[in-house]
Amino acid sequence: MVKKNISVIIQARYNSSRFPGKIFSQIKKKKIIEILIERLLKSKKIDNIVLACTKNKEDDELEKTCKKYKIKIFRGSEKNVFKRYYQAATKFDIKNIIRITADCPLIDPKVLDRFIEKFFSKNYDYLSNVIEPTFPDGMDIEIFKFQIIKEKFAKKISDLEKEHVTAGFQNSKKYKIYNYKLNDNFSKLRLTIDTKRDFILIKQLLERLNYNFQVSLEEILDYLNKQKNFSKKFLSLKRNEGKQMNLGQKFWKRAKDIIPGGTMLFSKNPDLHLPNFWPVYYSKAKGCKIWDLENKVFKDIFLMGVGTNTLGYSFKPLEKKIIETVQKGNMSSLNSVEEILLAEKLIDIHKWADMVRFTRTGGEANSVAIRIARAASGRDNIAICGYHGWHDWYLSSNLQNKKNLNDHLMKNVNIKGVPKVLKNSVFPFKYNDIHELKKIVREKKIGAIKMEVQRNTPPKKGFLKEIRKICDQHNIVLIFDECTSGFRSCLGGLHLKYKVNPDIAIFGKALGNGYAINAIIGKREVMESLNGTFVSSTFWTERIGSIAGLETLEMMEKLKSWETITKIGSKIKENWMKLAKLYSLKINIQGLDALPNFHFQSHNHNLYKTFISQEMLKRKILASNVVYTCIDHNKKTLENYYDTLDEIFKKIKKFENGQESIHNHLNSNEAITGLRGK
Repeated sequence: MVKKNISVIIQARYNSSRFPGKIFSQIKKKKIIEILIERLLKSKKIDNIVLACTKNKEDDELEKTCKKYKIKIFRGSEKNVFKRYYQAATKFDIKNIIRITADCPLIDPKVLDRFIEKFFSKNYDYLSNVIEPTFPDGMDIEIFKFQIIKEKFAKKISDLEKEHVTAGFQNSKKYKIYNYKLNDNFSKLRLTIDTKRDFILIKQLLERLNYNFQVSLEEILDYLNKQKNFSKKFLSLKRNEGKQMNLGQKFWKRAKDIIPGGTMLFSKNPDLHLPNFWPVYYSKAKGCKIWDLENKVFKDIFLMGVGTNTLGYSFKPLEKKIIETVQKGNMSSLNSVEEILLAEKLIDIHKWADMVRFTRTGGEANSVAIRIARAASGRDNIAICGYHGWHDWYLSSNLQNKKNLNDHLMKNVNIKGVPKVLKNSVFPFKYNDIHELKKIVREKKIGAIKMEVQRNTPPKKGFLKEIRKICDQHNIVLIFDECTSGFRSCLGGLHLKYKVNPDIAIFGKALGNGYAINAIIGKREVMESLNGTFVSSTFWTERIGSIAGLETLEMMEKLKSWETITKIGSKIKENWMKLAKLYSLKINIQGLDALPNFHFQSHNHNLYKTFISQEMLKRKILASNVVYTCIDHNKKTLENYYDTLDEIFKKIKKFENGQESIHNHLNSNEAITGLRGK
């Protein structure tokens, strides 16, 4: 047989963003990369196999693998794969290249040989089965002349081409191109390994095929055709999705395989904002700017750390204090004196309070407050209004009725695992509905009333004072949850503005400007009930949280930050309404001025919200229908935001009038809205 100078170049590296080390994963003591090489060695028409990996130390193992199979190796750029291919082909004088990726271990050598025959029979420049795919994902084969990448190498190429070698000439009219097709379309079958889930499925398949590592594509398809239920697991609606996914999304897919729910905080679930496109992860943050994993810079006119950073990200005076603390030691066998200083500062701001306990999270603080209230009142039953976290005591409200928490930011929440014995211990009431609350108090032997002072709607005249009166009459502990509202409208709790003092107040989020510190403050006679129970935690004694709280309060006082963010939020509300009137859109605007939000009066509200996130992201802005304001939201930043929102509202008007369909303009799936099953 006459050699035609055609070689396989296997594209491989250890550091996969979605599944690190995937090609070293083993099936019956055989590595994925070994399975692939052994299959390729069965080809009768290739001259050589070259493994092209990176210069990273992690890829040293690949070099050992090459020596084992006596194949060639080239080590080059990690990021510029195009360059790696060009240099590998140049080094080994390859005139015709077969591109195979290492995450496709089931490439059929007989199919490969048919492709090679076709390539040379018509003297094609580029032949593949990926332009209009009919082969299963993971059976991708591309053959092309070295001359093409030589020509491209001399020119400037895009980032997409650097990562996906053939992207720049797959559909070029300059070259003679052929797309190899099967009679039947199997393109939705997924036989590649991008994630751990993919690996498990491939492993299960080979187990069922008696570990026949040389099984043909025909045999695989025949088996899956007969095993319908099993084959459904291999169905994929997205082929080669890595090409479209940003690095954050790749990590998000990886996270969902190993972290239940994907993230520690539901509010940071990217599917709430823009599925498949949201950046998800960050590398650094400063002011109201966030850098993603690809070093793209976004303006955060949205969550600002989910309400934690009213002074902006990486606030310099605070960061200086934190660095000093780290250098001196954050934890020891002794206590931090700063927790006393922070407690005294909070009591000074809230003259009605006498004692303070600290936690590191809002959920913890809410649970501690409930423990104190039950101990002080001697009664278990709680009346609640608003959102108070994830703990059993709160979610138990839904044991009575699955919709109990729907009006409290917890629509469709799942409560599996919440002890059923807690049923009928927590009773929700609607904000501003004093009659509903009075009924609960009359009938349920309430020991504590726990509520947010305000979230979306301001209290009716006398509402808060009436609640205070009810608590005094019935010896009920009144708890104000100010984790969200605290330090946004004034220095301290929002209740100070309304001149209604609780028995206990809870603060978090803004208190540490991004560092974990939560405070439970209260009257002595109530707080001393803790002496009769047990509440304790190792990391409540770390030092950074207390120092962050002290420094944040000092900076807030110096800058009067609450006044700044209130003015900013008020202006945002004003501009929302102007734009809505300009385009005759009906919206409801709610929330504290420092924490405004709006809602479209349309059954398409959630679609429009998703569209806002999509279009804002194109302008490097993180945004939705809510803004947690910070002092770094300056005039220039907001003007850019308003200009973009103007274009978006103009488009939404066309959607509302039926002139265009929102579905034709959304590149993403609709953002999720509920908690059930998510």
